[in-house]
Amino acid sequence: MKSFLLALLLLAGVAEAFPTKPVRIVVAFPPGGGTDIVARVVGQKLGEGWNQAVVVENRAGASGTIGTESAARAEPDGHTLFMATMGNMTANQHLYPKMAVDPLRAFAPITKVVDVHFVFLANPALAANSVGELIELAKRRPGDIAYSSSGPGGAPHLAMELFKRQANVDLIHIPYKGSSPSISDLIGGRVMLSMDSLVQSFPHLKAKRLKALAVLGSRRAALLPEVPTIAESGLPGYALTNWFGLLAPAATPKETVLKIHADVIRVLRDPEAKKRITDLGADVVGNSPEEFGAAMRAESAQWAEIIKAANIRAEE
Repeated sequence: MKSFLLALLLLAGVAEAFPTKPVRIVVAFPPGGGTDIVARVVGQKLGEGWNQAVVVENRAGASGTIGTESAARAEPDGHTLFMATMGNMTANQHLYPKMAVDPLRAFAPITKVVDVHFVFLANPALAANSVGELIELAKRRPGDIAYSSSGPGGAPHLAMELFKRQANVDLIHIPYKGSSPSISDLIGGRVMLSMDSLVQSFPHLKAKRLKALAVLGSRRAALLPEVPTIAESGLPGYALTNWFGLLAPAATPKETVLKIHADVIRVLRDPEAKKRITDLGADVVGNSPEEFGAAMRAESAQWAEIIKAANIRAEE
């Protein structure tokens, strides 16, 4: 009870002081990807509540490490936030040992914003309509079928490398600088496969420019109820769910973090914002800074073990 009252007092103290100028939300990927889309939905609603402009700044490159490092070095006053992904915060440090910042130390958690369903995507011309058929095809044509990703070491790359390892198949990795160009070349037939977010891919699935072989999580996606999980399709135990979460530079005052957290939770509970997000194929979360931080630390330890065991490398 005392800690709750203290939090209220801290929030009251910064209510008038923050924000005092436009707020940036750094996204470590190009415009048009899932992270960018969700950041813009949340940013628009925050701006309305704060009566300040909230601008999404895309700082793409090096599988998200450029944007991560840029956001970490920003002035820690709450006016620069980071819409991070699983890869940014829990995997990249194990793939890029020379990163200039340690993500888990460089940021103060605010909240996990959404869990994002990932989909196993294929060009309609691929001669496989299920995971089982793809495995059979890949074993007949080892090293012949190419898949795209948003970049080396990103969630789409890691997800596919785990699939390759469990299915014992050889697929060729073609990395891109973001999900948008990756999906564009998948639609164009320059590659035949990818794994990416439902936020990014649903319009293309709906228009039948792409087909879904499976979803990657432990349960089916509400927007694709007829599409099985990979575990249902013959690889029991395979499950991966990406997420996007909001953070601030580590030295940001606690009271500012609490103020932002309260306002983001308000946005996530707003019926219009919630519907816009769920219609994209993501599940709204909104947990506490402590819960978010603990989850990232646990996930980082898991990815360190998986990346080492699978010999996944950021540079190919």
